[in-house]
Amino acid sequence: MANYTKGAQVEHNKFGFGTVESHNDDRIEIKFDDHGTKKFVTSMAMGALRKSDRQPPAEKRASRARKPKVPVATTA
Repeated sequence: MANYTKGAQVEHNKFGFGTVESHNDDRIEIKFDDHGTKKFVTSMAMGALRKSDRQPPAEKRASRARKPKVPVATTA
């Protein structure tokens, strides 16, 4: 069984490229580029995974929330 450490780059048959978030004998958690984070039973996922030599994608910064616009009161 292949050993995937945290941060390892992998490719899954269905979900594409991803980064290993955590791994133990029972479960593996992978953050995929286009499909978000998925959890698998390790023994079942090993057949669908292969190591990738790509560079990890740059983390996207969350955009700042904008303040709601306050309506301007008009006087007649």
